[in-house]
Amino acid sequence: MAVQLKRKPKESNKTYILRLLSIIAIYLILIILSVAVIYPVIWIVGSSFNEGTSLASSRAIPKNFTFDNYIRLFQKTKYKTWYLNTLKIAVVNMIASVFLSGTMGYVFARLKFAGKKFGLMSILILQMFPTFMGMVAIYVLFLNFGLLDKPLALVLIYAVGQIPYNTWLIKGYLNNVPKSLDEAAYVDGATKFQTFTKIILPIMSPILTFVAITQFMAPWFDFILPNYLISSDEKRTLAVGLYRLINGQQNNNFTMFAAGSVLVAAPITILYIFLQKFLVEGLTAGANKE
Repeated sequence: MAVQLKRKPKESNKTYILRLLSIIAIYLILIILSVAVIYPVIWIVGSSFNEGTSLASSRAIPKNFTFDNYIRLFQKTKYKTWYLNTLKIAVVNMIASVFLSGTMGYVFARLKFAGKKFGLMSILILQMFPTFMGMVAIYVLFLNFGLLDKPLALVLIYAVGQIPYNTWLIKGYLNNVPKSLDEAAYVDGATKFQTFTKIILPIMSPILTFVAITQFMAPWFDFILPNYLISSDEKRTLAVGLYRLINGQQNNNFTMFAAGSVLVAAPITILYIFLQKFLVEGLTAGANKE
């Protein structure tokens, strides 16, 4: 769509030229950023269809188009096992996070109880510290409970670690929902649980969808925690498994690595496209200032 810049009434030539240059500069910056983002994606996709295994022979547009890298990925590695491991962790993490964050967000947004303000400030402070700051403590804790080299350990970290951020996000979203809905339900004889499940929960679907998507995606791209807590090849996640293909002098499977990356990114991209409306609505509505 062409952009038509109309001159405003009584606008001087100097002002008009400055406004025109600012618009040109904005579009130029957007084009440069788009190229910087899109070109690596095109190069990775093209490399996955290249012959050979090294980066030196890879091109964004392959000379000889081939699916050998995808075939070798499933035949010579445990890619299918890694994929299923990551998928299971992602699904369980998504369900646990939506349940924990949704209920906590509702409690802090709607109910009155002693220590509410202190609890909100506590989780606000907790979300300032990234999970990997407590890596040593987490390792020792899971060692004592026998959770090392088990996918459950990753689910616990992902689900619990994002509770502070997601709780504040959901609370901000619910602050925009009139409390008169709750009061009307109470007048009709509904309990707090019925009010939550039948009235508030359907209204929370945009923000819960946002939480579900973000939590579902976390295990696919995380490398530090799975590499730290999971040691057996049969229980590895995709990020760790793919890294093994290019780690070390003996592993030079860059085109196979590119093929695995494409298979990871494709479903996530499709999910983003179809649920983009909920993502934007969840972010904007959850950014409410109390």
